[in-house]
Amino acid sequence: MSLFDRLRGVFRGRSPGPGRTPVHIHDPRLDGWEVVRDFADVKTARAWHQALNEAGIDAALTADWPLDRFGRGDIALRVQPEDWSEAEFLLSNLD
Repeated sequence: MSLFDRLRGVFRGRSPGPGRTPVHIHDPRLDGWEVVRDFADVKTARAWHQALNEAGIDAALTADWPLDRFGRGDIALRVQPEDWSEAEFLLSNLD
């Protein structure tokens, strides 16, 4: 077994990590989710998204329009309505 095969086996099934968290563009499936924070760049949005995921809160990044080539745009960090107060409390204490 090659080193590549062993590494692939170790990382299989893991989440994509903060650098690869998708930004859902105009996705109606997430319209009912509550916005916790808005961000202007994808790098910052992904870091805050990771904080919620590590706390066990399901979150998603959304935008109404595609981001520019530098990863900038109007990005919303959303959670399910029942998780909003917990997410807000957590993020408020990270500010």
